[in-house]
Amino acid sequence: MVVGDVTTAVDVLVLGGGPGGYVAAIRSAQLGRHVTLVEQDQVGGTCLNRGCIPLKALLTASERYYQASREQLARMGIFAEAVSCDWKTMQSWKQSVGERLAEGVRRLLTGNNIELVKGTGWFINEREVRVEGEYGSHRFKFEHCIIASGASATPLPDLPFDGEQVLTPEQALALPTLPETLAVFGDDYIALELATLFARLGTGVHLYTPGEQVIADVDPAALRLVQAGLRKLGVQVTIRASTSAIAARPLVVSHGVHPNTGHLHLDAAGVQLNAQGGIAVNSMQQSNVPSILAVGDCTAARPLASIAMKQGKVAAEVIAGQRVQFSPLVVPQVIHTTPELATVGYSSTQAEQAGYTVTTGRFPLAANGRALTLGEDNGVALIVASAEDGVLLGGTLVGPRAGDLIGQLALAIEMGATLTDLSEILYPHPALGELLQEASENALGQAIHILTKN
Repeated sequence: MVVGDVTTAVDVLVLGGGPGGYVAAIRSAQLGRHVTLVEQDQVGGTCLNRGCIPLKALLTASERYYQASREQLARMGIFAEAVSCDWKTMQSWKQSVGERLAEGVRRLLTGNNIELVKGTGWFINEREVRVEGEYGSHRFKFEHCIIASGASATPLPDLPFDGEQVLTPEQALALPTLPETLAVFGDDYIALELATLFARLGTGVHLYTPGEQVIADVDPAALRLVQAGLRKLGVQVTIRASTSAIAARPLVVSHGVHPNTGHLHLDAAGVQLNAQGGIAVNSMQQSNVPSILAVGDCTAARPLASIAMKQGKVAAEVIAGQRVQFSPLVVPQVIHTTPELATVGYSSTQAEQAGYTVTTGRFPLAANGRALTLGEDNGVALIVASAEDGVLLGGTLVGPRAGDLIGQLALAIEMGATLTDLSEILYPHPALGELLQEASENALGQAIHILTKN
């Protein structure tokens, strides 16, 4: 019999082993379904193997090198002589972090009795998928299919990626040698993090952004601190940049992603796309074909692993018959610049545009005891709430561990907390969390450690 003639019946078939896919597979298995996961490369996808985890690992290494080689430690009485960094060793450490996490995912898949099939899958019809892999071609007939095929960096029309002079962010993270100079084009968090990473290591970085500011929809007061941090690192910034005017090479382009749907033969299954080229889904992650669901970047959702993971859980639970949907009130975002930036919910301008009458509070890092003991005084906490009832609408944090603290604000907003709720909590002292308390108290006219609003 010819290979590929035999059809294997499966319960839940997951296409893609990135954050959305492997989470969907594990959650489905937890709910008693028999799961087959198809992944063409490595489990963990772009995020774990080539994207956010490698980037965050290198950002951590570069931060420690930058701190050790600057006057900040000298002020504390710590003198580090002849501090140097080795890019190849740093790359090896970065790789080991990803490999450790990927191995953890593989063990979780095995422990949950999930069959892992290596290959690329596409639809034959609304109930069957063909997978071409290392062991030939196979057909799978599924009860339910969850698509988690991810997305890829979008090239600019006049600057196609060539892997040498014009790079994707993932290619930049895998450069064999540390470049003397680097140009970065983009207006997203990845562009800012790449500029920060390489500038800390001594590369001359020029950041070109097509918009009016280096990243959109961030409170200007917070953004000024981030831009000051970039200047301190030596990053040159050009706003309203046109790619035709960028002659510097190598150039990293981080200007959005496009869903990986072209290879899926979705027309054979009758699956519809949305205006952004992603798979059109409802709040339960279902496509127009009830047995086919989709999660993460392939739906043209915001390209954040946190979104893909949550959508993967929702899809698995919908298949299991649970009444759930993907409907977060807010989505936190963190940008690992110097200083760190984290946002959630509305800025004051966005809240006003949405029709709210707002009240705001702020508290500077320079008035926080724990921040000063860390040697950090460049930052601020900004709180936005409804003037009518004090319900929290959003917040922006700039400073050390901003990404860890923003989860408290996300929880508070999701639970409908008010300024009074935040101000009444007993916080440890000294701690960075007190920034949230005193920013809320400032909005109420009650802040203790700065002069209150009249």
